[in-house]
Amino acid sequence: MATSAEFVRFVCGQLAGAGQIRCRRMFGEYGLWCDGKFFATIEDGMLCLKITQAGRRLLPEAEIVEPHEGARFLYVAELDDRDFLASLVRATCAELPDRKK
Repeated sequence: MATSAEFVRFVCGQLAGAGQIRCRRMFGEYGLWCDGKFFATIEDGMLCLKITQAGRRLLPEAEIVEPHEGARFLYVAELDDRDFLASLVRATCAELPDRKK
């Protein structure tokens, strides 16, 4: 199931408090960056967050999904709380490695 552009705009708007959110088409779906750091995808109408200790701590009940072959992400089901989502993205990005130069 392809993700609608409307859903992508909604998710990016909800995440805006985390920093500079950039969305780019990737493999027919979407990749998300915050302040230049890749942290999530939007696939099949789901926000899929890279797995980190912070993400597991903040979303202890989150399902681990495989939106495409070989990928494992945390499924972020609740998208209404913008402040929580901003905290979640910042905490996740803090644990991800910096971009390679």
